[in-house]
Amino acid sequence: MQQSPRAGRDGDVLAVVSQSGPTLSFFDAATDRHIDTVDILAEPHEVCFDPTQRLLWCTTTYHSGYYHANGGRRTELTVIDPDTRRIVEVVDLAPEHGPHGLALDTANHRLYVSVEGSADRPGGVVVIDTRTRRPLGRIDTDAPGPHWFAIDPAGRTGYATNKEAPFVSVVDLERGVLTAKVEVPGSEGLAVSADGAYAYVASPYAGSFLAPAEDRPAAGINVIDARTASVVDTLPTDDVVLPVHLTSTGMLLVGELRMEPDPASRLGRQAPGRLTVFSAETRKRVGALEVGLFPLTITSSPDGRVAYVSCVVSSTVHIVDLETLSELSRLDIARTGEPGAHGLAYIPCAD
Repeated sequence: MQQSPRAGRDGDVLAVVSQSGPTLSFFDAATDRHIDTVDILAEPHEVCFDPTQRLLWCTTTYHSGYYHANGGRRTELTVIDPDTRRIVEVVDLAPEHGPHGLALDTANHRLYVSVEGSADRPGGVVVIDTRTRRPLGRIDTDAPGPHWFAIDPAGRTGYATNKEAPFVSVVDLERGVLTAKVEVPGSEGLAVSADGAYAYVASPYAGSFLAPAEDRPAAGINVIDARTASVVDTLPTDDVVLPVHLTSTGMLLVGELRMEPDPASRLGRQAPGRLTVFSAETRKRVGALEVGLFPLTITSSPDGRVAYVSCVVSSTVHIVDLETLSELSRLDIARTGEPGAHGLAYIPCAD
């Protein structure tokens, strides 16, 4: 681990999931010092911090492997106290399975969790009361594998991206129903603007990268107008994108996956990934920076000055100064197999 020279708020913590650890590691956000590691169920994917309850929620998606090539789907969410770094509860969503994406509505005490479909039901979103930690119901998304989920700040509209279905599912969170399907050729990560007017969706499905070049859809970020539920613009990228994150300062951060086809691996032959930065206001590209292998999750500090990019194949977290677009530090995350660093959560110090 390289130490960064930056100053930070004492007590702030970065939580990092290791998919094959399977662990959740805690680092001092000011010094990058490793604080502690908690062993959790296999295989953890994404993590979300609830500041009202001061709890971390972590999805455990498969028994082994990854989307479309796994050893069976798990059904659990793990709840962790980030201050004592202890597991509080394991919430079993069965018969729902394959939980992955997490979106938090603190005002209404709701956590939304995307789950994969089965023979008797489509994929959907499970709604959880964060005070009781119990499911309240589910919203169908009419697609087999909703993988990422995001909501508008008002807690009224949600967007589920579907890797292989040719649309983004738009749901009314108050009524609990699917209201629209926005046509895109498969989709990955997403983010919603601070005013809820636009959703930014990565497309196409990352697996399309392995298709012959002439058969691949153009890669980029589709800008969806929330009023019309339609794509109104596309921000082009050189390579396929998985994670998308919007900072508090309006910078749109996307992780480009760079790889070459390899008959021996479904994921392909890895090359260093790229963090690409756009202005959400102007929709112009600001710059880019090379990161590790297979960027999979991005988050940022509350002030929007520092980005954190987890790269699952190199099992590294790259800490980036967004003002200079330079790397401040790199965290090396322990793993027991190929998949390493995945979900990220920034945890401000308790006041």
